[in-house]
Amino acid sequence: MKHKITFSTCTLLILSLLSCKNKPAENQSSKDPIPTLNAIPILETGKQNRMPEIWIDKDTHHKIKKLTDRTGSNRSFYFHNNPFLPTVDGKEILMVFYGNNRKNKQLYTVNLSTKETQQITTKPGNKSGEILARNSRKVFYTTNDSLFATHIDTKETDFIYKFPDSIVGSMVTINASENILAGKIVNAAASKALRNTLNGRGNFDKIYEAKLNRSLVKLDLETKTMTPFYSEKAWLNHLQFSPTDPNNLMYCHEGPWHKVDRIWNINIDYSKPIKIHERTVEREIAGHEFFSPDGKTIWFDLQIPRGETFYLAGKNLETKQETRYALKRDEWSIHYNISPDMKTFAGDGGDESQVAQAKNGTWLYHFTPEKDSLVSEKLVNMKYHNYDLEPNVHFSPDGEWIIFRANFEGDTQIYAVEIKKSNI
Repeated sequence: MKHKITFSTCTLLILSLLSCKNKPAENQSSKDPIPTLNAIPILETGKQNRMPEIWIDKDTHHKIKKLTDRTGSNRSFYFHNNPFLPTVDGKEILMVFYGNNRKNKQLYTVNLSTKETQQITTKPGNKSGEILARNSRKVFYTTNDSLFATHIDTKETDFIYKFPDSIVGSMVTINASENILAGKIVNAAASKALRNTLNGRGNFDKIYEAKLNRSLVKLDLETKTMTPFYSEKAWLNHLQFSPTDPNNLMYCHEGPWHKVDRIWNINIDYSKPIKIHERTVEREIAGHEFFSPDGKTIWFDLQIPRGETFYLAGKNLETKQETRYALKRDEWSIHYNISPDMKTFAGDGGDESQVAQAKNGTWLYHFTPEKDSLVSEKLVNMKYHNYDLEPNVHFSPDGEWIIFRANFEGDTQIYAVEIKKSNI
């Protein structure tokens, strides 16, 4: 069923009235009225300390709405982790997200139509892991050394598994059948010794160079037993189950991208890794990989060589053919994502400190393939956003909005920008 992110007539009326109040916005003089489009203000995104609930980006002419505004920091999921599921009646869409307060981090849902927010987890302790099982309507997460699952609707919480004291472990993805979780483990003593060498600078290289022995593991949710199925002296990371094949797991060799063959697939029953992309020149890099919704293609950021030419590439797992779409330097993005109909892409841009060193790259983009290139449209001017926080774009399930997180208001909140340009 196709679900649309839409405001009800009542909600739009309320938003319009809020936008039209005589009280000026912060940093806005009452003698300098805000331009409006059908009572929606046209503003420079992030220039004000506090943005309204809905506005038009004056540089792109796309409508943006704030999805969260609870006290504290609110963060959407990492770009390749699905946060969406329908409401029980199937009429609307919920998005799961993390909210922080001064005590700890908890999981919440927001209704994309009404913006109603509900807290899902309440027990003390920070939660980690972004695992949503849509069919069983549960979120899985780790607190300290234990794994739990909480039902989205009933809020009932089940204990799933406790990691032994001898290892440090995490579960990060669920398979298409929703009966197996996958994660990674490392020896606790070795992990502690490595942590003691980290000092905040050069940690990425130190973790890579340590080459601790790590294992990929699967956890059977019926028997609650954990089984290692592959081990290697490497930094294993970014685990993602295929959205359609319950046995196919993607993982990466983490580290400096020009030093690793990053992207791998493995069958959790047969344990023979398959390399997804072969390097063709020195310092070529490929990474930030993700599955297409049908599970047939793995898409990734490709640079030949690093920092010089830029592509969004896709490897078809059935035909073994690789598709490459060229991008301009300023269009390079930290992360890309693909629309539900698999016809277009989105990117979250990047500032000058990133690998592309783009002079004008702080934009959210919508990309449309045209022959061997991507044609870009700018959606949001992100120049007031600090890219230490990666926006991590998601398409809404109806394909009409791009959802992202940003800190241009000071705290971190979650926003949605409409792909269709406003009629200005």
